[in-house]
Amino acid sequence: MKSHFKFTQKQRSGIFLLLLLIIIFQCIYFFIDFSSEDVLVDQNEFQLFQQELNSLRLVEIEKRKPKTFPFNPNYITDYKGYTLGMTNEEIDRLLKFREQNNWVYSAKEFQNITKVSDSLLDVISPYFKFPDWVTNPKPKSTFNYQNNTPKSYDEKIDLNTATVIQLRKVNGIGEKLSERIIKYRNKFVGGFIADVQLQDIYGLTPEVIERVLHQFTVKTPRQVVKFNLNKVTRDQLVTIQHIDYELAYEIIEQRTLRDGYNSLGELAKVKGFPIDKIEIIKLYLTLD
Repeated sequence: MKSHFKFTQKQRSGIFLLLLLIIIFQCIYFFIDFSSEDVLVDQNEFQLFQQELNSLRLVEIEKRKPKTFPFNPNYITDYKGYTLGMTNEEIDRLLKFREQNNWVYSAKEFQNITKVSDSLLDVISPYFKFPDWVTNPKPKSTFNYQNNTPKSYDEKIDLNTATVIQLRKVNGIGEKLSERIIKYRNKFVGGFIADVQLQDIYGLTPEVIERVLHQFTVKTPRQVVKFNLNKVTRDQLVTIQHIDYELAYEIIEQRTLRDGYNSLGELAKVKGFPIDKIEIIKLYLTLD
């Protein structure tokens, strides 16, 4: 082993010089910056790159924004109104208006009812979608349909005894609609409870329903057992049209939280309640 570690004077000098050079080069590498301070950048290419980066950022921001789709303002719920920026008072005004079975037919009328600001109306009104018969009404015929002249209660025909032929005399009621009315009536033993049930018949627009009620009305309503809203059970609720188990649960849950309902109109505040069917649902309920 001594032969491997025994050096001459010249060899020791060479090893020392080699170590000294290694240390010098390491110091130079760590402490001296050889990078050029003058970096040449093509400003035109840099601007193009920056613009492309900004456009990609804007696209990503736009994607993350919540999307608003066209909707009928008549069916705005508490949650929908909140997301649109409406206050609780503005939402309550609309719901109270709808509880009276009234409808909003224009953005201006929506503002008159809810009292929303002009700035908010400008933001949300482009998304309003009304039925075609509102936005593109058919020109009224100059022909005077005698059978559309309103009649007194005694002159009107009972909807529960009306025939297909009699119904077809109403302007807007053809063969299919008249048969559909009779078929719906016959689903229930005893027929209609009230005129409002015509809203449940597919294809009958409010305009046509109004013309039907000029000539017809329910004179012999079907007798139904009305449930006390503050005592009704879930199993009883699901026997009512337009109420399923989930909605029945929400109605009873709200009843518990409110310590009972003070009016049938308060059902409109229940989560998922079909506001457009409230008048029909009321036929089966009472607070007495």
